[in-house]
Amino acid sequence: MRVPRTASGGQPVHKLRSTAAVCTTLSALAATSILGGRSSAEPFSTAACALHRTDVHHSEGVDTWNAAYPRPIGTVDAVMVFLSFPDATPRTSPAELTADYFPATSRYYQQASYGRLTLRPHPLGHWLRMPRPSTAYAIRRDWDVDDRAAYLRDAFAVADKEVDFSRYQVVYFVADPDAPGVDSDATKVVNLDTPVHVDGTDVRRVVTVFEKHPPDHLVLAHETGHVFDLPDLYRRPTDGKGAWDTHVGDWDLMGSQFGLAPDLLAWHKWKLGWLEPRQVVCVRGARPTRLTLEPLEAGPGVPVQGAAGTPSFGLGHGVKLAIVRTGPDSALGFEARDAAGNDRAACRQGVLVYRISSGAASGGGPVAVVDAHPHTEACWENSVYPPLADAPVALGESFTVPGEGVRVEVEGRTASGAWTVSITPAVTG
Repeated sequence: MRVPRTASGGQPVHKLRSTAAVCTTLSALAATSILGGRSSAEPFSTAACALHRTDVHHSEGVDTWNAAYPRPIGTVDAVMVFLSFPDATPRTSPAELTADYFPATSRYYQQASYGRLTLRPHPLGHWLRMPRPSTAYAIRRDWDVDDRAAYLRDAFAVADKEVDFSRYQVVYFVADPDAPGVDSDATKVVNLDTPVHVDGTDVRRVVTVFEKHPPDHLVLAHETGHVFDLPDLYRRPTDGKGAWDTHVGDWDLMGSQFGLAPDLLAWHKWKLGWLEPRQVVCVRGARPTRLTLEPLEAGPGVPVQGAAGTPSFGLGHGVKLAIVRTGPDSALGFEARDAAGNDRAACRQGVLVYRISSGAASGGGPVAVVDAHPHTEACWENSVYPPLADAPVALGESFTVPGEGVRVEVEGRTASGAWTVSITPAVTG
């Protein structure tokens, strides 16, 4: 489910802006990514830190893959079906609506996956007429089950005449944005308890798109993340009031498509299969472990700033994620975030620390960014949640995670732009 809007098209949290005024040799990798291992660090065997996948919706467990979802590796084909209604004449063309989302969505995933995913769109190219007026489906954010089922039943019926659904792993039903019954807050992924069996294949989920033209930036990328079993990271207030982005702020697309640093967290990249085992380090024991973290954004052709302030293209295959296990279904993640790639508008750079819980369902806080600067905020003009905009531990700083006693020190940066850090799993005394 996507993040809500105000009447002007932005998230409610936008009010805060004013109110808050992989490849080197094994030996080379060990030399550059694990420095002076004074504790137990496992760069090539992360079973001790791989949280188990639980039965909650979109569990953050990474020990197994949920086969009910398409794995975003290689080429994933997505069909776009454009639906019009008897009570409106479309004012935009399918070509215009396709351009709203592609190639931008494909580029986002190409960069986030370090080239491991190619999301290939297949737009139908013309409108298909639904049998009933748009107002008949009572489209809204918290959609009545029967009304939603009627919409999907009619959409599949009209589309099956022209679409071979067996060819696609992702299905987008794009409604005429100007039809009177279309509510942009209703854009979401619909997970079907009983799959639709069509063209010899089971369709288990559909992205229903009701965005205005032009749409909000990266909204389709956010919804596509759900198709790949990623959870919502925002918080939905029970009374509809208050901030929505208190869990992760700007720091993951699944929190907000408006974020300044919307690249997916390293934990999510590990879950999706975009990180090699050697790019994840499990830190154990009670003594400090020094290691080098590559910027999350660094990959083929993505420059980051080296120690001398000049762009470096030499990164992309080193350690991206350090983990400290904190409980049966919980862990802390540590990753370096730079103003590059999908995060080129990031407010602050440094080592981002966050809690992961594989037992928390989508929308229930499965990830929570830990604020290393809890008494300050930053980028209040354009951050979705300024209190977390300056959350990373900056160069030369140290930080102890509240409640866990885990300490991280950001010691320096290499000439290539990687971050050297020291992590102490348990601080005593």
